[in-house]
Amino acid sequence: MARIRPFAAWRYQSTQTDISSLSAPPYDVISEKAREELLARDPHNVVALELPAGSTDPSDPSNRYDAGKRLWDDWRESGVLVRDTIPAVYVLEQRYMSGLSPVRRRAFIVEVGLEPFSAGVVLPHERTLPKALGDRFNLTVATGANLSQVFGLFDDPACLTDAFFEAAMTTSPVATAVDADGVESILWAADSPDLAQALSGFMSDRKIFIADGHHRYTTALAYRDLRRERAADATPLNPEYDFVQMALVNMDDPDLVVLPTHRVADAAGEFDPQYFISSLSTHFEVSELPSGQFSDVVGSLDAPAFIFTTRGHGTPLLARVRSDVDLDSVMPSGRSAAWKSLDVAVLQELVLNPLLDIHPDRPETLERLRFVKDASEALSSTPEHDVAFVLRPTRMEQLRAVALAGETMPQKSTYFYPKLLSGLVFRSAE
Repeated sequence: MARIRPFAAWRYQSTQTDISSLSAPPYDVISEKAREELLARDPHNVVALELPAGSTDPSDPSNRYDAGKRLWDDWRESGVLVRDTIPAVYVLEQRYMSGLSPVRRRAFIVEVGLEPFSAGVVLPHERTLPKALGDRFNLTVATGANLSQVFGLFDDPACLTDAFFEAAMTTSPVATAVDADGVESILWAADSPDLAQALSGFMSDRKIFIADGHHRYTTALAYRDLRRERAADATPLNPEYDFVQMALVNMDDPDLVVLPTHRVADAAGEFDPQYFISSLSTHFEVSELPSGQFSDVVGSLDAPAFIFTTRGHGTPLLARVRSDVDLDSVMPSGRSAAWKSLDVAVLQELVLNPLLDIHPDRPETLERLRFVKDASEALSSTPEHDVAFVLRPTRMEQLRAVALAGETMPQKSTYFYPKLLSGLVFRSAE
């Protein structure tokens, strides 16, 4: 069962509700230049905590982890951050425009009991690489805090939790922020014990699917294990380090937007575009891209497909798995049918691996693979790179099926828009 409970958050002590200058995108999408720009807006911007100045070598006296701890302690002692006096369920609504249509996505921010993935309560959906785990773990150990949320999903096809959201949003917001894309984040603090109990009961028989923040969750598990080891026989009942801060979104909400992440790749050696295209014919039917929008062209296809361009052949082409190809036999054994039908999995196993020598099992080869959010940017990159692939969004039912099968998709299979904004809520895990 999923264990959730309210908590007393640390939040910016501000004379105004708007804390846009103090908020930031997730740490893993912030460049050094963006970090400097955020700190120029306000030296107390959350990026100072998420990406402290200093070396990533913990043995270095000027390492970023000790710097992060000093900031975390100083901000709480000096009143930059103030802790709420009553545990609350925090409700986050993110609002933006999609064309001419307003869109909103709502989440509960709560503490969720940490469970190993093998328990089948909290399930990952994407494969992650260990590169960032050491950095996040060291910062968590130093601060003893969750500085941002894991993004989780839960089943609610009848949208019963809409009533919980409405009840929590009857009071005035405690914080608002607008990001660089114009997405407005609004935060409420609902301290009603009845609401918290009702939400806990609703979630008790549900699974939580990690949408984003796999590194944060894995880091929280490792931190919990470290604290348990240190506590030995003196482990308290339901300690803070047995939980992690999560933002929970209804995966059946029609306003939940999942975008694709496209790929730009280079061969290990000399690249021959004609050989590459002819080699695709082993498993794919390759054709000129019909006129019309990309979503219109491939949206109705019932077979894995993608659009691509190559160096020396800038015209976009459509590749779809041939009707006579048995994915069960040509894809890796031991994988579910749901996994084998993913566009990203088919691309990985039938194209990137055999034709470009790129695979996550060989991390060094990933240096020749870039992930791009914008399709036009990807397709226009082939004068400088060998191949660009434009993919369809992964559907929510595919995510659910793969996760329930105990599997993970290739990395960057999904891009949940908008990203959660950092800086609205902090949680002590001591």
